Amino acid sequence: MRRTRDESDEPARLGPRDVVRVGAAGLRARPLRVFLSALGIAIGIAAMIGVVGISASSRAQLQATLDRLGTNMLTVAPGKDLFGSDAELPKESVAMIGRVADVISASATGKVSDTNVYRNDRIDAGETGGISVLAARLDLPRTAGLRMAAGTWLNAATSRYPAVVLGSDAADALGVAQPGVQVWLGSQWFTVVGIMEPAELTPELNSAALVGWDAAVSRLGFDGHPTTVYTRAKKESVERVRDLLAATANPEAPTEVEVSRPSDALAAQNASDKAFTGLLLGLGAVALLVGGVGVANTMVISVLERRAEIGLRRSLGATRGQIRAQFLTESQLLAALGGVGGVTLGILVTAVFAVSQGWPTVVPPWAMAGGVGATLVIGGIAGLYPAIRAARLSPTEALAAP
Repeated sequence: MRRTRDESDEPARLGPRDVVRVGAAGLRARPLRVFLSALGIAIGIAAMIGVVGISASSRAQLQATLDRLGTNMLTVAPGKDLFGSDAELPKESVAMIGRVADVISASATGKVSDTNVYRNDRIDAGETGGISVLAARLDLPRTAGLRMAAGTWLNAATSRYPAVVLGSDAADALGVAQPGVQVWLGSQWFTVVGIMEPAELTPELNSAALVGWDAAVSRLGFDGHPTTVYTRAKKESVERVRDLLAATANPEAPTEVEVSRPSDALAAQNASDKAFTGLLLGLGAVALLVGGVGVANTMVISVLERRAEIGLRRSLGATRGQIRAQFLTESQLLAALGGVGGVTLGILVTAVFAVSQGWPTVVPPWAMAGGVGATLVIGGIAGLYPAIRAARLSPTEALAAP
């Protein structure tokens, strides 16, 4: 009599949920080893997520700064003449620039030569603290985007008298925290009427003591020639205005004029940050590779230690494919644990650093998804050889192992 094929003759099939359950059981049996192996993956992912997150947060802060301060400010400064000496801008350069079409406003500062500022008249003349004395026009805050931390800016009255506004760094160097005190400037007493907030687009003003244009001429011997002209142009016309500024500021010698865009300096700084970010990403990738090697090593040892378990499962009907799937799943689960932990740690590191710097916390979603995806790929590659090796063991060979 011919025997009818029965379903019990075929090996039982394992669904995806069963495969995950079997793979997870192997991890639960060795928690310390799993933790240490996952830690290697987590460190690599955390390093990469942290680097990407900090870089993204920095760019977000830069963009917010540029949106607030604007990218439409240009600066005009004297360059060098044909003989290599310092050139100078004409006294009329500010007014001429202000008449250019699409220029919103123009203001200036002028370097007051051979003049320093001290906290009092008893300090040695050589202890300048790196503070420069500048003559400033009244509309400088509007054009350069300056803000006052304390006190007020110069006005029509104080600009003619011995009054001074200090940049943030200059105030710190002089030990001045509030307006109303006097400082020794140009061998005479000047009253501090205001202290500025840090200027991000014009950092040269942070370490300056600014006096009124008229007061600088009458009291400090200022020659009236501007050394920096700050220009605001319409956003859509910045490049066109930039091309006109040199010839407008000094029609007789436009080659002796330097025109720059402060926002370009911030962009250049961001570009250098990107290069440093690339280096750190490379280090994170190395750490991730080391973590992958650790996973592979763990899985190879696991196969050697569980030969009896493999033989028992094979003798009970498990196929080579099921054994292979079990260990491959176990490897990917191990890597995924490290990936999720690394992403969490990377977000935490980014948040702590961003908050300490006063930046917005930004972690790109693609970085988080890529981090977890990379660990799954690494887990698959790391577990492939151990899984194949486990699947090749015959039941008798595995059960006979000591």
